[in-house]
Amino acid sequence: MLDRTIIAILISAVAFVTVYAITPSLITVLTKRKMVVKDYNKEVITMVARPGGPSILAGILASELILYAFFPSTDILAIMITTSLAFLVGFADDRKVLGGWFKPLALAASALPIILLGAYHPHLAFPLFGSVKIPELYLGLIVFIIPVMGNTINSIDVLNGVASGFMTIASFALTICLVILHNYDIALASLPLGFVSLAFYKYHKIPSKIFPGDSGALTLGAMYGALSIVGHVEIIAAIALLPAVINSFLFLSSVKRIIEHRQIKANPVVHTEDFKLMASTDKSAPVTLVRLILANGPLTEKQVGFVIFKLALFSAALAIITSFMMEIRI
Repeated sequence: MLDRTIIAILISAVAFVTVYAITPSLITVLTKRKMVVKDYNKEVITMVARPGGPSILAGILASELILYAFFPSTDILAIMITTSLAFLVGFADDRKVLGGWFKPLALAASALPIILLGAYHPHLAFPLFGSVKIPELYLGLIVFIIPVMGNTINSIDVLNGVASGFMTIASFALTICLVILHNYDIALASLPLGFVSLAFYKYHKIPSKIFPGDSGALTLGAMYGALSIVGHVEIIAAIALLPAVINSFLFLSSVKRIIEHRQIKANPVVHTEDFKLMASTDKSAPVTLVRLILANGPLTEKQVGFVIFKLALFSAALAIITSFMMEIRI
């Protein structure tokens, strides 16, 4: 059996290289098939390939299958199946805009492999206070976490590079937390998510050559959620994802119903004459994290992205501190 360090390097390299190598070809294929969308934050009309979900899933499965070959476990299997099902949900939505309730319900069904394979612990671990055992209630929590995590990443995918960059930070923070808590097997399983996100960021950053689409965002979010459940770090994972969680909460509380972002008529962000981003003054527009960031005045798309990344780094630091608190409790 190979040393865990060697396996970690191997699966990380496979995850990164797979996405890095496949994505340019995917961009070409999508462009030829006219599967492109307009980048509304560019002054000059720019069409961007979409969705990038297939290359993201390829990187995840290629690396996780190698890990499974070395450490065959129901935990890794549950992560792969749930992530794949979430991809299918997102890909269906990429091809045809479905109802607002479709994704949450379909993603809830994607969580069933975790339950059926028994890849979970029926209690929540809190910093300092220990664990709370909730056997029946936890099953409902599993079905709740996957849709929430998936749609949370999908909701923050509003600017070039934000979703992939944000997930890179959150995923590596989650890996560090798992190591601190001595959950080395799931820490290994979480590594590909960070490296897949990092590789995709190369093509997703400003100016984007490809957008992840629902298939990409839901794949990243669902895998993150699955890792949090299987790794028994639900609270820590939520803390690392806090800016995106707040964004989802603000959006839902302002629109007061489950609805597709593409169905929103009043845009929360508008453009100035020099094409900077500016918070909308339309009272019917939903409240979002980007709109709050722009409350003090217009910023460029890159500047807004950097603010979100700073918030992500701060949340990642809080998650790591929380994991130390839990480690002390253990």
